[in-house]
Amino acid sequence: MNFAYFLFLSLFSPLSPQDKSAPAPASNAQSIESGKSNFRVNCSFCHGIDANGGFRAPSLVSGHFSHGDSDDAMLSNILHGIPGTAMPANDIDEPTAREIIAYLRSLQKTSQPSASGNPEAGRKLFFGAAYCSQCHMVQGQGGRFGPDLSRVGAMRPREYLIESIRDPDAQLTERFVAIDFGTNPPTYELVTIITGQGTVFSGVVLNEDSFSIQFMDNREKIHSWLKSELKSVVHEKRSPMPKYTKQQISDEQLDDLVAFLTSLRGDRQ
Repeated sequence: MNFAYFLFLSLFSPLSPQDKSAPAPASNAQSIESGKSNFRVNCSFCHGIDANGGFRAPSLVSGHFSHGDSDDAMLSNILHGIPGTAMPANDIDEPTAREIIAYLRSLQKTSQPSASGNPEAGRKLFFGAAYCSQCHMVQGQGGRFGPDLSRVGAMRPREYLIESIRDPDAQLTERFVAIDFGTNPPTYELVTIITGQGTVFSGVVLNEDSFSIQFMDNREKIHSWLKSELKSVVHEKRSPMPKYTKQQISDEQLDDLVAFLTSLRGDRQ
């Protein structure tokens, strides 16, 4: 073999080291299963047990990430963290991180397509006939009773949003708190309080400990009590949000609303 022919093969062969687009070896089932276990140990507290996200950290099932979609970008984010965000560096080795990436890639293959509705029609529903903005805020506009949805498109997958609208009691949304020492984070759960004078309030808890409770009622008024002053505090185990049936919002309107919500990705949309 002459030198010119060898040089041609080394530069243009699909197996050449210079070919950056050559596909990586397919992940096997064992790697994916190991990645699932390692994800749940290292990542699920913020990203959710099935990587569906929460208000601590975004969903990871879409395959579209604000800080890079490639395996190399994901690897760097896992190992070194993301400056300027709550994502920390992780004390794990590279093979473990790559198994986590293999697991996340396996979830993306089964994720559903994005909403096909009209985001602008969904925006009008959100701020209009569906009354979503009475409780939810988007980019500074709306209510404070429910979670801020300014980045919900990055935080939650489409399937979760549909379920939250049709059946809000199915999964109670976590409430983000600046300091959280527990393994059971507070949620946007309906709570009923009866004061010592017999007055009944319903709303959501902002903070609670063994001796006191801070509470927002459905008019967004904040109350603070010592528990010794109250007759009862009942955690209802259900969402304050009403269920939107097909009679209230049609499937077509739901698709528009979800299209609007999935477009909300904060400063990076």
